Amino acid sequence: MTTLTDRYLAATLRSVPVARREEIATELRASIADMVEGRTAGGQDAAVAEREVLTELGDPAKLAARYADRRLQLIGPTYYLAWERLLKLLLSFVPATVGVLVGLLAATDGDDAGAAVGEGVATALTVAIQITFWVTLVFAVLERTRTPLHLPEWSVDQLPESPAERQITLTDTAASIGFLALFIAYLPLQHFRSFVPADGDGNLPALDPALWSFWLPFLIAVLVATVGLEIAKYRAGRWTWPLVAVNAVLDLAFAVPVVWLMSTDRLLNPDLVDRFQWLGEGDNLDTVATIVVAGTALVVLWDLVDSVVKAFRARR
Repeated sequence: MTTLTDRYLAATLRSVPVARREEIATELRASIADMVEGRTAGGQDAAVAEREVLTELGDPAKLAARYADRRLQLIGPTYYLAWERLLKLLLSFVPATVGVLVGLLAATDGDDAGAAVGEGVATALTVAIQITFWVTLVFAVLERTRTPLHLPEWSVDQLPESPAERQITLTDTAASIGFLALFIAYLPLQHFRSFVPADGDGNLPALDPALWSFWLPFLIAVLVATVGLEIAKYRAGRWTWPLVAVNAVLDLAFAVPVVWLMSTDRLLNPDLVDRFQWLGEGDNLDTVATIVVAGTALVVLWDLVDSVVKAFRARR
């Protein structure tokens, strides 16, 4: 009958390199025999002693891993921090960005609001899962092949400054991103659900449908980039001059087309203007255009001045 030791050796040796099996079997069998002999010399029953010795040696798979110098973890400490930092960085913006873009494309293709939002959320989750899987797989392979990452050695110079009060809070960032998300969603949705009934079935788009040839996708892209700016601001914790410069570029990239389109009567849907007779009376349409242009200019000016002032304060 096969003894417990023989069964233990067989379970251990199946997970070690073939070239070392004979050597390990001889060494391990001798060690077990010595340990059992030491217990039986004290008067313990041989069968009980053998069982206790094998129990102390533990799981054969773990023992085999030690003999084979094989790590029993997916991502070990050498690679863990690099894996974690890269994964957090990618998950912080890639899924959300892709989800928003897919949702907008679905809306512009004629899907209703619920279907477009659902498709965007599902895509974001899929992208997050894919990123997690592939980044983890790559680092697991690097771990097994012991490929050096050649990362810079840590030094005390990398220690962060003493924590200071955040200039940009999570609440402010969440509110800004929420507003931008609603604005981004409105641009395609107004084409299908403007709540202004047409003569037949359906709704009149509030904005000129001809703008879909370039300007509306451009404005959506600017708004998506602004969401990225909000995330960058929060990560920095304060306004910096590079952030001020990017903010100014994005503000102007949005405001200049809006002002120009409104000033040249190209922003609003002509059918919408005809639908509301009072817009065509006298200078009413010019008055609305003036209000939109002035409001847009004031909002942009306020945002630019506010960012500059906060950047100056952050330097103190």
